[in-house]
Amino acid sequence: MKKIVIRGGSSILVLFSMFLSLIVSAQESAERTSKLDSIVVEAYRAGKNTPVSYSDLDQKEIRKTSPVNSVPMMLGLMPSVVVSTEGGNGLGYSSMRIRGSEGSRINVTLNGVALNDSESQELFWVNIPSFSSILQDIQIQRGVGTSVNGPGAFGASVNMRTLLSSSKPYATADLGIASYNSYMSTFGAGSGITDKGYTFDIRFSKNRGDGYIERAGTDLTSLFFTAGKLREKSSVRFNYIMGKQRSGITWEGISREQMETDRRYNPAGLWYDQAGNERFYDNETDNYTQHHLQLVYTRLIRNYIKWGTTLHFTKGDGYYENYKYDKKFSAYGLDNQLIGETQYKKSDFIIRQNMDNGLYAINSNLQFTKGRIDFRSGISFSYYDGDHFGNVIWSMYDSSVPDNYQWYINTGSKKDLSLFARSEYKISESLIAYADLQYRRIAYEMSGEDKDFALMNYSQNYNFFNPKAGVTFIISPVAKLFASFAVGQREPGRSDIKESVKAGKGDELKAERLNDFESGFSYSSDKFTFETNIYFMEYKDQLVPTGRLSETGYVIKENVKRSYRRGIEISTAWSPFEKLTLDGNITLSTNKIVDFVMWRDTYDNPQEWNPLSQESILFDKTDIAFSPGLTGMIRATSVLWGNLNLSVNGRCVSRQYYDNTSDISRSIPSWFVAGMSLSREFSLKGQGRIGASFYIDNLLNRRYFSNAWVYTAGFNDGSPLYVEEGLYPQAERNYTLRISFSF
Repeated sequence: MKKIVIRGGSSILVLFSMFLSLIVSAQESAERTSKLDSIVVEAYRAGKNTPVSYSDLDQKEIRKTSPVNSVPMMLGLMPSVVVSTEGGNGLGYSSMRIRGSEGSRINVTLNGVALNDSESQELFWVNIPSFSSILQDIQIQRGVGTSVNGPGAFGASVNMRTLLSSSKPYATADLGIASYNSYMSTFGAGSGITDKGYTFDIRFSKNRGDGYIERAGTDLTSLFFTAGKLREKSSVRFNYIMGKQRSGITWEGISREQMETDRRYNPAGLWYDQAGNERFYDNETDNYTQHHLQLVYTRLIRNYIKWGTTLHFTKGDGYYENYKYDKKFSAYGLDNQLIGETQYKKSDFIIRQNMDNGLYAINSNLQFTKGRIDFRSGISFSYYDGDHFGNVIWSMYDSSVPDNYQWYINTGSKKDLSLFARSEYKISESLIAYADLQYRRIAYEMSGEDKDFALMNYSQNYNFFNPKAGVTFIISPVAKLFASFAVGQREPGRSDIKESVKAGKGDELKAERLNDFESGFSYSSDKFTFETNIYFMEYKDQLVPTGRLSETGYVIKENVKRSYRRGIEISTAWSPFEKLTLDGNITLSTNKIVDFVMWRDTYDNPQEWNPLSQESILFDKTDIAFSPGLTGMIRATSVLWGNLNLSVNGRCVSRQYYDNTSDISRSIPSWFVAGMSLSREFSLKGQGRIGASFYIDNLLNRRYFSNAWVYTAGFNDGSPLYVEEGLYPQAERNYTLRISFSF
């Protein structure tokens, strides 16, 4: 019934859209616009005078990056961005933090449609392999930024747009080979714009690699297809994106001791044979397939009025397959197994933890630009329905285990309604005022049992009003100042809610709030550009893991009353000569939690491990985890001779802590990593071109790690603390060769 209502409502909106287009068609002028494909995206992006901190990456810059890199790795040189990958190199799971904010706090959209998973609020980039091959451009907004669809930007937003229509037919092939047996290939073709205004484009990619970490192998496939009809003042476009990934599980990390002896070690899938020999399950994998369908309609109502509507559907399903060594049958809700005269309480198992979900969404926006005013508004609605369930597919001792036995299932549903209106008004030739108002309503429900059989019944509604305002002062044609204030609010994610619900503390979770103050100055001339931004991001009720457990042993995430991120960002570029460009950026920040209470598990002694009451430790002020005080990069790009391009870069990240205690023993040491690329293009006889690129990553062969987790416990008898860690080493010096053809 819920799906019928959603689909019925979507149909009504589409019919209303068509009706509106018929009303205004009689009033159309004869002028043709070349930006019809951009209407939906422009509604959510910052313009040149919008008072927010942002950076753009165009298609030319995207094409320069190594084909082994996922989108987060590709953005690693942008201001305030820190990247990491589980498998050690660009293929496989990768992530990024912007101003210290992790993935669930970064809003990501494609053509104005939110890509973040509705429940976790994360985007798993590995699910859309070779994403950069289908992108026209990317805009990163730091801070709250402008209003967008989906989970609120609680630190940054990444707004992407797929390829625009080519005016002429074309074909491309992009082939790469890299260290660790990595192979990348992308093939594409397009019809151009036909005489009748039709366009067709397709991209197919296949990537494989072993990964730097043992058994981190990836097998990634993606398909992008788009078909459109362009008229003088309207367009309709259908986009289909498929991503299929199979990768080795790499999330466990390794200890510091293992880092010294074998930094490529991976404990995932470990088991022991009857002789006590160490073995690894050969199918310890993560498998997921995702389909995105978008139907985009845009219209130029008048020269100064643009309107666009997008229907969107995402279908995703997949599973983790894990080998579980010497586990109790009761852990999976099974009876002990009797084989002959022997009763077995434990066994080895192979399990699958599955996800099956769908997201239905519609958004519509209107832009009015005339004279002194630039007005944009939009409405969006999405409905998410997802199932989580687990199956036992094999047991070493099996007398009565049902085939594909399901031991748990739980479901989640989420409705998200968002409306916004924003305007930039030119008060005078030098002063522009900005206002942006957004309302979001979220209804989220969970039900069923988790894998430990705990009930997860939960229902909560959230209502958020997020105002934003600012001014831009144009000092001269090449210089300007801005100042802004924005409010961002965020509902708890599934991981925030789940353990608290099982602990009976779900009703105590509060939504988070961010008050974001930004101010910036920019100067841009033919040979020199300079930008600086100062930000004060003041959080109320930010959710952080404190280590506190419920009486039944569940982790409780708690709202901390006050925390903040404050810093300055500087970016600059200089071209002293025609064939040489120097650019760089640096961010200096302080990131603190005020009056933080950490809870630590306590046991009687390291021999018995009998649990006692947890110990609380108060910090008047402590560093927010994974928030380095300094990030930066420097790069030199030169044309050596002909069109041979050389680029050398270095990026640095200062020390960061991986818990909230500011304890140096639980920190990632500062690191500096250099990279280099050489590229050249050649003209072929006729109209084709061939390009060759060579990349070296980690040029100086640094042995560093970029991410980690930690568990700490104390003992009542005075024994030293027990510390268990998982560190994620990054690849040593590695190489990529790329050959591309275009016709």
